[in-house]
This record gives sequence, C-alpha cells and structure tokens, in this order.
Amino acid sequence: MNRRSFLSLPLASAAMAQSTRPVEPYDAHSPLVIEGPVTGKPHAGKTLALIQPHSDDIPIFAAGTAFKLIDEGYKAYLIRVTNDDMAGPGWYAETVTANERDNNAVGKVFGVEKVFDLNYNNHTMDNIARSELRGRFIFLFRMLKIDTVICYDPWGHYEENPDHYVTAACVEAAAWMAGGSKDYPEHFHAGLKPHGVREKYYFARFQQRVNRVVDISKYVEKKIDVNLENVAQGPAGVNGARLRASLEKQGKRLPLLGNSDTEANRNYIREFVLGRDREIGKRYGLSYAEQFLYIGAGDGYSPAEYIRKNAVPR
Repeated sequence: MNRRSFLSLPLASAAMAQSTRPVEPYDAHSPLVIEGPVTGKPHAGKTLALIQPHSDDIPIFAAGTAFKLIDEGYKAYLIRVTNDDMAGPGWYAETVTANERDNNAVGKVFGVEKVFDLNYNNHTMDNIARSELRGRFIFLFRMLKIDTVICYDPWGHYEENPDHYVTAACVEAAAWMAGGSKDYPEHFHAGLKPHGVREKYYFARFQQRVNRVVDISKYVEKKIDVNLENVAQGPAGVNGARLRASLEKQGKRLPLLGNSDTEANRNYIREFVLGRDREIGKRYGLSYAEQFLYIGAGDGYSPAEYIRKNAVPR
C-alpha cells in the first residue's frame, strides 16, 4: 500500500546552552531554533509520549528526535491509535497481527516503558467520536504524567489521511484539558491528578509551520534500526534485499545495495527513507535533521512567566 513516497519506488549547563540556538526570526511569535546534542541527562524525571496513528509514523518522521530525547533522560511510552488493519500484506487478521508484531518491535527498539494500542480501525477515524479519543488521551496523560508528546501536527497542510489529522486534533485538545480540575472528575476519584502536557513536537508529511529543527546526525543508525522493524507496511517491507534480488534477475546490480541482504536493507532505508532528513539537514548545515512545530511551556507571554523570571524575596 503506497502510504509513503518511498513505497512508490520501483521494486526492481554550557552543554544545554549549545543545544538550542536561534537561527533566524521565523515570525513575530517565536524564532526558528536548532536543537542540537547535549551531554548528560537534562530531561531525567520527565515523561515522553510517542503517539502515532500507525506503526510506521514515528519511525519515519520523528525517530531521531525520539531517540535523542530518550537518550537525554526521558522515560517514554508508545501509543498507537489504530490497529493498521488496512495497511499491509495478507488477509485481514494476518495484517492486524503483522502490524501489531511490528509495533511491539518498534517499542522495544525505542526502549519504551510500555506500548499502548487503542485499536481503532484504520482509515475510518473521521467517523469516530472525537470526544471519546480525546478522553482516552486525557486519561493516559494523567496516568503516565506525560510532560512531552511527539505526534502529527494538527495544523499540517494537505494531510489526506483522516487517521493522522483526527489523532493530531485529539492530542492537541487533550494536552491542555488533562491539566484541568473539572474534566473527567472520576479520574481524580481513582487517584489521578490534573497533569497537562508542557511540550509538543508536531511533525507533518507535507507543509507546516516549522520553528524547531532537531539535529539527529548522532542517531541515524538507530533510526535505521527502528525502521527495519516495520515489515508489514513500512520500509522493511519494500526493502533493499527484494530490490537487489529483482535486479539480479534482470542481470543488473545497484552498488548502493552492497553485497548482502543486511547491507541492502540498511542502505535502502538510509538513501530513500532518510532522504528527507538529509535535505532538511542541508538547509541548516547539518548532516541529518527532523523538523517540527514546537510548542513549549514557556511559549507566549503570561503573568506566570513574568513572575517566574522577575519575582524577588521580600
């Protein structure tokens, strides 16, 4: 199923200061920032939710950033919203099982604490009650005490997949509602407390507002590792080994694919899946980068932010 452009290819303290540097004004509200590598565990004690409608979304568009944040101290959880029942080979049950197996493998490579599957049907999320999905996210954000999310951009342009834009809209609404004291009071009776999401990294397949570029050069091999787990519908299904074998039958050879299936698969992903990351990186003098609409806890101007910066002892 041609869900991604690469699937249409023929089968034939000072450290932290250096980590985020403004590059140029983006607009009147926030600068474009390059987020670079840091030393130590500056995010120790914080919790990250990797939220994807399908098993290949985070691996393709945000795996480098996910690995970076986890490496810097985040405890992570993987939340897959659909069961991917319309994306992959074989009959229905076989497709669902294969994608669940892939998704669990993705979670293992990321090293997440737990994988949650919400099991909505694929390609039909524009027909669900959004309040239900929003409520499930609010529960998870409170229960897991999520500080940061990586997900699709709810304002990304030209997104045709309803699973993507419905998931994104529900995540955005749940992120602030989870911090309220009146929504879903039964949560509090069960022992949960209000807990709003403070930071969001939103990615998009097509055009979006970009104000955060993350240097993932250090995590390229890990990004390849996690994409190798998506066999049912991702790049490990339409892979270098199959292309190499197909070319051999035609009496041809592609040097890129090397001399073994392992080398072929890794180089295929490096060349075609990570091509977008190379192009983004080139714009900012980096080898590989991922781009996001970033919304942080300190974005905007508020009395609370002013007090935090300026209050002094009496």
